[in-house]
Amino acid sequence: MTMVRTTPPALPVRDKQNTRALSPMLTRLAEERATGVLVREHGVLYLAEGRVVHAESPHAPGLDVLLTAHGTLAGAAWQRAAARTPGPLHAAELLLDSGVLPTGALELCHLDALYDAGYFALAPSSTPGRFRYDSAPRLGPLPSVPVVALERETLRRRLLLHRLWPDPAADSAPLIRADPAAGRTPAAGRAPAAPVAPRQRAVLDRVDGLRTAADIARNLGRQAFHTLVDVRRLTAAGHVSPTAPAPPVTAPLPPHPVTTDPDIALLKRLRDALEAL
Repeated sequence: MTMVRTTPPALPVRDKQNTRALSPMLTRLAEERATGVLVREHGVLYLAEGRVVHAESPHAPGLDVLLTAHGTLAGAAWQRAAARTPGPLHAAELLLDSGVLPTGALELCHLDALYDAGYFALAPSSTPGRFRYDSAPRLGPLPSVPVVALERETLRRRLLLHRLWPDPAADSAPLIRADPAAGRTPAAGRAPAAPVAPRQRAVLDRVDGLRTAADIARNLGRQAFHTLVDVRRLTAAGHVSPTAPAPPVTAPLPPHPVTTDPDIALLKRLRDALEAL
């Protein structure tokens, strides 16, 4: 019998970046179809039946800011809804049920806020996450997203920011304007200063040495990630830079101890007496 060797079929190559779990705990919760709240260092994810229904982060404007900053919703209307409900997600659903907002506009703002806060919630963390189970599964009328979709979008955003400017220091530090002296050569790695686009101009106008990118995003009523894109572009062009960290505070050195050795004291008195002769 003649044996014929055949080449085994090549296995498909998977994109490691798109399949790597940003949070193994979140992946496991999605597989369990868990319902509850995942608290991480930089944000909170709300799950229902293993899907992400809401996200919050101190680094991203909330749904209320995105809705009210540009007149989509009156601030008083949001405040009334928030006063009658236990949280922003329920307030948004109340507004949807009452017809105060068009369904499409609210759903779009909700997804914008979810992906924006979710990006920060899935940032690398130095502390483990904590999950609190909820025994009352509730997807609600607003759209939810699969965990894998949120992770894929988060990885895409990380890659985009890295391509624009690889140093993340400007993402969280207070920002200052670059030296406006004419003819200044950009720092190594930066492109020559280019004209500032109108959208970036709005960000640049709010750089005052105190505001961070998150502060500017709230002030403008924009998504924080979109503001980071503008900040990285402005940084790459040499228009802004992060403030330097404050130098560490060091305790003053103690004064030199006073010598009380009796022999040394006696020698000093003898020296003084000899000098007086």
